[in-house]
Amino acid sequence: MKNKACKVCKAKFTPIRPLQAVCSPICAYEHALQLKLKKDKAETKKLKESLLTHSDYLKMAQTVVNSFIRLRDEKKGCITCGTDLRGRKFDAGHFFSTGAYPNIRFNLDNIHGQCVPCNQHKHGNHTEYFIRLPKRIGLDRFNKLLEIRHQQTKYSIDELKELIKEFKLKIKNYDNNQ
Repeated sequence: MKNKACKVCKAKFTPIRPLQAVCSPICAYEHALQLKLKKDKAETKKLKESLLTHSDYLKMAQTVVNSFIRLRDEKKGCITCGTDLRGRKFDAGHFFSTGAYPNIRFNLDNIHGQCVPCNQHKHGNHTEYFIRLPKRIGLDRFNKLLEIRHQQTKYSIDELKELIKEFKLKIKNYDNNQ
């Protein structure tokens, strides 16, 4: 048989059995502990995931979508006042609030980079948002947003998981394209 590298200590050894992965009983014990730890971590992850609620998935999805918005709008300036957002802390501000219009909480035309003073201190600065939003996304998309805001949509957990995956991939691809 060919020489192998021990899975634990990485030393070269000649295996006695075809599937032997370690060089000694000490490494075999250490390898068994590593495998048990890996299995326990997988079980813990599965258990934690089973305890997550619909609300938890909504929060996770909103966090990922907001992260994407911050990447997308960093160089565009605040939607309401035009302040340069590069290098500053800023929010992903919703034109239509997530509480009143949960069906469009993840609609990218409804969410834009907004400086903290406009979003938090001026409560979204809606007058300026209303004026500037059609200029940024175009009148057709703005009218479409107005149309769909009252449609009822309830996201299932599977849809939220898919949304999270989709936006994580968008963030990864966005980072790679820069």
